[in-house]
Amino acid sequence: MKKLFITAAIATMFSASVFADGTKKVHTVTVSYSVINKFSTQFPDAKNITWTVNNGFQRADFELEGVQSSAFYDLSGDFVAITEEITAKAVPAATLKEINTKFNGYTVDHMIVLQNNTEFNPDAEATVYFADLKNGQKEALVRIDADGHIELYKEVK
Repeated sequence: MKKLFITAAIATMFSASVFADGTKKVHTVTVSYSVINKFSTQFPDAKNITWTVNNGFQRADFELEGVQSSAFYDLSGDFVAITEEITAKAVPAATLKEINTKFNGYTVDHMIVLQNNTEFNPDAEATVYFADLKNGQKEALVRIDADGHIELYKEVK
């Protein structure tokens, strides 16, 4: 159950950022000192860092070696997971074929890989992919597990 909650919370935070209206809202957040120290140690070369605190998580959005990423920490300061933007080429061809079959007419607009900290949460899947699919006015977020199984995670429009 904890595995499902953590993955759902992170995916919800991801989908909120993928489907945002594009406007930039400026606000101040309080990130724990221990999380900032852990983040700086884990990602010393991170650039353009912005912090968000919500849903029981502290999230750092940043760029690392040209890749947009997000690191998630719980409110106690434990590292939970990282997401990275990827291209569709990072997913096996058979999986992309299945996406095209199940979601005929949709195109992959955006993809991320979610890598859970299984030391923190041993029940979590180590790696999960999410793809934002678009078809005109329709938009869907699908979840792809490490074995390539696809499921609809959330319909947006």
